[in-house]
Amino acid sequence: MDLSFDLLGNAIVSGILLGGFYAAVSIGVSISFGMLDIVNIAHPAFILLGSYIAYIANTWWGVDPILASIVALPAFYLLGVAIYSIYEISFERRGDTSLRGLCFFFGLLFITEVTLVLVFGVDYRLVDAWYIGPSLHFGEIELPLRLLVPCLVSLAMLGVLQTFLSRSFLGRAIQAVAQDPQALRLMAANPTAIKRVAFGLSIATASIAGAILIIIQPVEPSIGRDYIGRIFAIVVLGGLGSMNGTLVAALTLGIAENLTATFYGPSWSPAVAFGILLLTLAVRPSGLFGRA
Repeated sequence: MDLSFDLLGNAIVSGILLGGFYAAVSIGVSISFGMLDIVNIAHPAFILLGSYIAYIANTWWGVDPILASIVALPAFYLLGVAIYSIYEISFERRGDTSLRGLCFFFGLLFITEVTLVLVFGVDYRLVDAWYIGPSLHFGEIELPLRLLVPCLVSLAMLGVLQTFLSRSFLGRAIQAVAQDPQALRLMAANPTAIKRVAFGLSIATASIAGAILIIIQPVEPSIGRDYIGRIFAIVVLGGLGSMNGTLVAALTLGIAENLTATFYGPSWSPAVAFGILLLTLAVRPSGLFGRA
């Protein structure tokens, strides 16, 4: 019984830390899909790009991967602005953002992945930092720093974004742009410019998420595919566009997956996680924090 209780406690704690990581990789899609109605399925590829930039900075110059991701934030933001500008000219102006827009992001996913394969090959890459390896112990509960530090960084990023979106005019405009662009025009705000900033922010989060990913596990160019389903499940489960909902959904899936992997085997984890999503949508289609 004691062993089971200790195992349960460690599984829940590890699930919470894993959920923090899930929140970091999902928050960009929560902005692009939940607030802008842009189905950016290429987001995991940009996360992998962030991982490899952190890898280069860490391997060549010994820079901490999280610090490297923060330095790279402006470049990722400008990348997001450029991508949205192409998307807006090619698809939004023509009112063709469904199938062709989806194909556009699928193409970006494929191009980014192939480019990473050509440059880095298919071998797994990892980074080195002082917090990779050690753990904190509270009785029988173990807190691996390689999970704890990324979780804290993720929570800090969510806190900054939530403060910006809720307390600034630009942030509130971003939340409103997909719902009523005409009202924004009446307030002398340009919906296209606001969407450009918002999409830039969504891609900027991939820089930090990529560093967190390569801290937690070694990466190779195709590993981002493993997270596409989870990311969209978290965004929908939490409620489209809700930062708090994204965090709660990420923690829920992290705990559910870890408990299932611990007691029943890792192969059952995705089934349980998506089962929770289906159950929630059956009871509350708008998600946990979505508008009813």
